[in-house]
Amino acid sequence: MTTFPWLTALIVWPLVAAAATAVTGRGRGRPAGSAPGSAGTLGTGAFGARAARVVALGGSLVEVALGVGAIAAFDTARAAEHQLAETRPWIPAVGASYAVGVDGVGLLLVALSVGLVPLVILAAWREQGGDPVRLRRYLATVLVLESFMVAVFAARDVLLFYVLFEAMLVPAFFLVGGFGQGAQRRYAATKFLLYSLAGGLIMLVAVIALYLQVPVDPATGARPADAFLTANLTGLSMGTTAERLMFCAFFLAFAVKAPLVPVHSWLPDVAQNATPGTSTLLICVLDKVGTFGMLTLCLPLFPEASRWAAPAIVVLAVVSILYGAVLAIGQSDLLRLVGYTSVSHFGFIVLGIFTFTSLGMAGSSLMMLNHGISTGALFLVAGFAIARHPAASQRIADYGGLRRVAPVLGGTFLVAGLSAAALPGLATFVSEIMVFLGAFARAHAAALVAVPAVVLAAVYVLLTYQRMFTGDVAPDVAAARDLGGRERTVAGVLVAALLVLGVAPGLVTGYVAAPGVRSVELVGATDVGPVHPPADAAPTEGSLQ
Repeated sequence: MTTFPWLTALIVWPLVAAAATAVTGRGRGRPAGSAPGSAGTLGTGAFGARAARVVALGGSLVEVALGVGAIAAFDTARAAEHQLAETRPWIPAVGASYAVGVDGVGLLLVALSVGLVPLVILAAWREQGGDPVRLRRYLATVLVLESFMVAVFAARDVLLFYVLFEAMLVPAFFLVGGFGQGAQRRYAATKFLLYSLAGGLIMLVAVIALYLQVPVDPATGARPADAFLTANLTGLSMGTTAERLMFCAFFLAFAVKAPLVPVHSWLPDVAQNATPGTSTLLICVLDKVGTFGMLTLCLPLFPEASRWAAPAIVVLAVVSILYGAVLAIGQSDLLRLVGYTSVSHFGFIVLGIFTFTSLGMAGSSLMMLNHGISTGALFLVAGFAIARHPAASQRIADYGGLRRVAPVLGGTFLVAGLSAAALPGLATFVSEIMVFLGAFARAHAAALVAVPAVVLAAVYVLLTYQRMFTGDVAPDVAAARDLGGRERTVAGVLVAALLVLGVAPGLVTGYVAAPGVRSVELVGATDVGPVHPPADAAPTEGSLQ
């Protein structure tokens, strides 16, 4: 058992880095009333912006080092168990604890959170209109959000999870509404906040109701001081109606986050009006809280209700898969298009979870990671393309022939897009085929209906690439430069991750295989179809390596 508090360090350090970023260069920004970059501001103002960038990037890289240490301390042979665990009293009077720990799925999502933040910071190097004050605040808010993301994926106390689930809305709201780039950014931020708050408040009722199901001690008449621990809430005896109502409340909150049709409409608005970096964090990481909650809370806490609701949820998942793909094809706004692709991909994740096969659940868990990388690459590379337009236009029709003047930009966009379309050899293919195999074993009809989404994904990726990067060069981008060193670093890291995880998926499948088997056991279902070998199993001829 590890003695170093890896998870607490991963939660606390971004807050320290955020505070340092927020105060770096204070008093060195532009004078009140002057325009960004105007005379008299390039000296101290430029210094302040540069210093804030360096501090934020350095802090995020220290977080990456801590993440590497946590991965090294994690035992993949026990990936289904919560490791790196810490439990301390928090509010004993109501049974709440500061309890953190991760299984293999949680660790991968923590790693995704930690890995994307420095890339987002690098991508945002020249954003916020050159205003050093706005940039400093933006970077500090990104680091605060990183702390909350790590904490929510590690929380093992239901009340702590709920508090973090709601607290994340604060930095997310400001990142969209305060630092967004679209004309309707405040509308998009408010819509996101209202949707999330509505789901969260309904979940709060269920959290309280779940706590009331915990038996009291006959001697004291009180519930345990750690009653909110997920381990203590798993396997409670409760009435069928009560369990189903609580499940519906939890599931609704997670479906809003996921996002699942029909409570998805906030996501395209956020994608269109936020900066590409903000969309990367919100859609590629933060939204995984929804599917992660379905997998780690809905299924073990409400197994009977999960089985009862599964047929309807599978239908919603298939609708999301097809609806998101079809709507993506018809988009004229580049970032909105990427947002709709995520609606489709989240449908695949939910489908794998609620077909109750170990392979499908492992595929969904792996797809949470792979989607974060591939869609993050799409958002950030799309942002690089938009930055090269004189008016920073997001309209696909305003581009053309960009590959001729920026071949590296065109190549990285194509690779990221093909990964989103699950091209064999790239990361998303592995997880998507696992979801399909699991779904075919349990829900043949749903899997068959979802198959056309593979073709639709190829259509929206290749059609967008054709319109933006091939043909005659559009006048507005004729003088566009190719990716610079900083941008190539961001794109190169993401493309490398897509290639490595596509060619050698065994590097991460060991983290999701055992949790998939465990999830099927907790929900009380009988595993069917191909079963992924446990992480410590000896490979046999023809087995997945």
